[in-house]
Amino acid sequence: MTSFERPTLVRDGVYEHLRRAVLDGDIAPGERLGEVELGQQLGVSRTPIREALMRLTQDGLLVAEANKGVRVRLLSAAEARDTYVVREELDGLAAALAAQHHTPEDAEALRAALAELHAAPADDYRAQTRLDLAFHRAITHAAHNAALAPLARDLEQRVALIKHQTRTYNAHPQTDAQHAALLDAILARDGHAARAAARLHVRTFAALVLSDLGENP
Repeated sequence: MTSFERPTLVRDGVYEHLRRAVLDGDIAPGERLGEVELGQQLGVSRTPIREALMRLTQDGLLVAEANKGVRVRLLSAAEARDTYVVREELDGLAAALAAQHHTPEDAEALRAALAELHAAPADDYRAQTRLDLAFHRAITHAAHNAALAPLARDLEQRVALIKHQTRTYNAHPQTDAQHAALLDAILARDGHAARAAARLHVRTFAALVLSDLGENP
């Protein structure tokens, strides 16, 4: 058995900080990350920076290039299409399960998440994206399915990259109505309607994303 190494808070903290910066769009798709510059910005040595970048590369958020370091991953149209095919199924499942299993606390959290999204400035793309993902994350949490949670987390990362890459705006005319229909179905414990609402919402934005990436959806 290999020897146990106690986790270092600095390493984990750097990883979480950089992961959140990528998912929130503070570090843009295609942007390169330098160990020296990041170390200076965060006030840490290069070792935790290097380890965090390796983990983020393994997560699929960064891409390592020979003699060029690492950069935030850019997804192709084909990768985006595949992502939304899977997201339609997983989001539909999450919504149906949330309709069955949500607690009063979950219902309150879902209402709050959607209200916060609606209150975000219409011209603040990063806030809109962050809060949109948070609303869908709350649905997954309300599903109370341990097997679904890690799959949804990985998919959320890919969706975040696509959103920041294409800047497909969340404040689309259909968004509010679709989110409202989705929440209403979940709170009504109508699993069939919740699944249908979630899948329609994903298909709507998949078409927009693929159009932005130059592919016929």
